[in-house]
Amino acid sequence: MANSIQKDSTSTFIDNMSLPLHRWYRYSAGFSAEWVESMIHEYLASSQLSKDAVTVMDPFAGSGTTLLVCDKMGISSIGYEGHPFVYKVAKAKLSWPADTDLFIREADKILDCAKHLKTKMYTYPDIVYKSYDIDNLKKINYLRKALEINKDDTDEYLLAWMNFISILRSASHAGTATWQYVLPNKTKARVADAYEAFQKQTDIMCGDMQYMQAHSHESKANLLFQDAREDSDVPADSVDLIITSPPYANNYDYADATRLELSVLGEIKGWGDLQKKIRPNLVRSCSQMVSRERKDTYEFLKSPLLKPIYEEILDVCRQLDAEKELHGGKKNYHTMIALYFLDLAKIWKNLRRVCKDGSLTCFVIGDSAPYGIYVPVDEWLGRLAISAGFKEYWFEKTRDRNVKWKNRKHSVPLKEGRLWVRG
Repeated sequence: MANSIQKDSTSTFIDNMSLPLHRWYRYSAGFSAEWVESMIHEYLASSQLSKDAVTVMDPFAGSGTTLLVCDKMGISSIGYEGHPFVYKVAKAKLSWPADTDLFIREADKILDCAKHLKTKMYTYPDIVYKSYDIDNLKKINYLRKALEINKDDTDEYLLAWMNFISILRSASHAGTATWQYVLPNKTKARVADAYEAFQKQTDIMCGDMQYMQAHSHESKANLLFQDAREDSDVPADSVDLIITSPPYANNYDYADATRLELSVLGEIKGWGDLQKKIRPNLVRSCSQMVSRERKDTYEFLKSPLLKPIYEEILDVCRQLDAEKELHGGKKNYHTMIALYFLDLAKIWKNLRRVCKDGSLTCFVIGDSAPYGIYVPVDEWLGRLAISAGFKEYWFEKTRDRNVKWKNRKHSVPLKEGRLWVRG
């Protein structure tokens, strides 16, 4: 049993890299599509509801895993995503019903246009120059320019944009860290030619679309560019099942993980743009997002939404506040933890409004120990859910964490698993 828990990969995106549509873009915060499908089948069997009678929701839709699974199964779904780039990636994947011949024609037009361009190169942030050799950078530059020249509102164009995004990592010599951070100083042995990769990706995407179209005739997904902390137009009492994975309280920077793509697209010039354009709609799960709020940390903790965990979170935040003075980086983990749980408390409140009585929610989550100080994430989130009006919660452990990393920052044993909540 211990070994099976250790090797469980359902809470990671790795299994999706061989699956049609899902493999178009690897999102480090994802989870297994095959597991999602099995969970939905189990829910349908236990609830005795038909596919037509069920609505599934993912309030942290990411690159669309849950929604794509629902499309394959012919089930209606709703998704929120607040990261503008990741939202567009998910929207592109959900464009799978588009005519494949029109998509091929669009992609070929973009590639041909790029090959004939002789215009001046754009100026890029340093990370781009460090990540590509000059020949591939020129090709990527011209592909970007060709996309801008031929821009329209069709699904086929969005798919051609997705094609371009899909090749940006394979055409780069930069290495990639565990969670998709780009490492320009770490080089890869195999680097794809940008034009050849674009052509190859066209064929892959076309085949994937045809595969999906053989299984389903339409997308029933309603993907919203939406901050899950804010009110939405989703009707009350409309959701039967939630399958999602919120950001972990582990200081992972979901904005910085897309820095290369955003830089190539010209969406950002540096860290400041990430802070202004990307992070405002994201759950505050990393210390880089909360420096301005540091002075108000203990006021945030007094929010009525945090009352169910106030004494415990106050104690943890005080420990983190004191501990940071013993470290060179002096990271504001105490503020991060305060705002993370305040954000999730708001989200539970919003989810309770849209969930039917008797609904089932599954949060794929992991606990946390910044500076080696343990934070019982599953317990606190469960109690916040009850406070928001949900009926009960329980936790199912799937794997151990922080047991083998050579560069781990502490020795506190951590776990990952599924927080189940009944509406």
